[in-house]
Amino acid sequence: MIDLRLIRDDPETVRASQRARGESESVVDDLLRADEERRASVQRFEALRAEQKQLSKQMPRATGDEREALLRRTKDLSAEVKAAEAAAGAADATLRQAQLTISNVIEEGAPPGGEDDFVVLREVRPTGEAPLGSAENPAGFPLRDHLELGEGLRAIDVERGAKVSGSRFYYLTGVGALLQLGLLQLAMAQAVEYGIIPAITPVLVKPDTMEGTGFLGAHASEVYRLEADDLFLVGTSEVPLAGYHAGEILPLTTPLRYAGWSSCFRREAGSYGKDVRGILRVHQFDKVEMFSYCRPEEAHAEHLRLLAWEEEMLAKVEVPYRVIDVAAGDLGSSAARKYDCEAWVPSQGRYREVTSTSNCTTFQARRLNIRYRDENGKTQTAATLNGTLATTRWLIPILENHQQPDGSVRVPKALQPYLGGRDVLEPSR
Repeated sequence: MIDLRLIRDDPETVRASQRARGESESVVDDLLRADEERRASVQRFEALRAEQKQLSKQMPRATGDEREALLRRTKDLSAEVKAAEAAAGAADATLRQAQLTISNVIEEGAPPGGEDDFVVLREVRPTGEAPLGSAENPAGFPLRDHLELGEGLRAIDVERGAKVSGSRFYYLTGVGALLQLGLLQLAMAQAVEYGIIPAITPVLVKPDTMEGTGFLGAHASEVYRLEADDLFLVGTSEVPLAGYHAGEILPLTTPLRYAGWSSCFRREAGSYGKDVRGILRVHQFDKVEMFSYCRPEEAHAEHLRLLAWEEEMLAKVEVPYRVIDVAAGDLGSSAARKYDCEAWVPSQGRYREVTSTSNCTTFQARRLNIRYRDENGKTQTAATLNGTLATTRWLIPILENHQQPDGSVRVPKALQPYLGGRDVLEPSR
């Protein structure tokens, strides 16, 4: 939810942000109008209440005709105050709804445009060589995709996943389960190394928490809802971590950081027919997600810090990747700036997103009423940021980039302790 002071003082900045996102500018005028109407309705209610209080003070001293006139006015005023209070409440609800329709104001420097208008910031090759299967580095043997490799290792079973739960579900078994557990433990260990507080979070949240993080807007169709309980399954532990300090005043002398480990659930609405093979786009997966609360002036530097920690994890699993600056139209409503890390997938000959880190500035915290005290003791709205440190999807580039001609897979050195010291995973014969 954007700051009303910004829209009052500088509506053109908000309009420019909407244009860069490819979203409607008219909602800015709608919000300005709702703000004016709400202030007018509140002023009328307060004026009538003040008159009501004044009359109540005059009543004990009034006599005769004056008293009768005061009684009549008091009776009429009571009805007016009640109506004005209802009008102010309705205007407040209209204002909040108008605020909720406007996406976060993008950070200066974010590329304008849509999904394909990202800017590549850098490409990273951990071995110094071109990615396996690229034009510069042809494999020299038939490349297997992650599903063929996973099935050969008895690590991934999508057939039985579909039998039990339907399409886009899967089992990770044997070394597949160990790989995921090892990857997530490696991520959590790195988080702890940097002083980030580890957390195991709930995967079911109330509507106000889901709305507060911005996931009931354009992405509402991707969210699973348990109607009987009026609870939502989270698509990321960002949601429960954002709600963790809702309604609180935090001592943000330094950023407060968490790393949440949770299962995540996404309906993948609108993705029919896309990435149906394997585990790239699934309904359930596990993830370690970083979440940071800080002062707004620290948010830009904190964003780059989260990105650096994501890149450190990618270096540990030794896969080629690139970092992109996501265009405004592909940010999502809560983010002011977002960087994605995309790992190279040899079987597809392209980079695919495996991590994302977003600076949500004060957008989420304003909705969730998360504040801190400044140097003068005055409460201010905090900033929130998030970033993926590891997730199930990482198994795809790990398996594919470390594959060998016989279908075996080399284990990155950082993951070997989690697989009993094995440096190679051999296919079942």
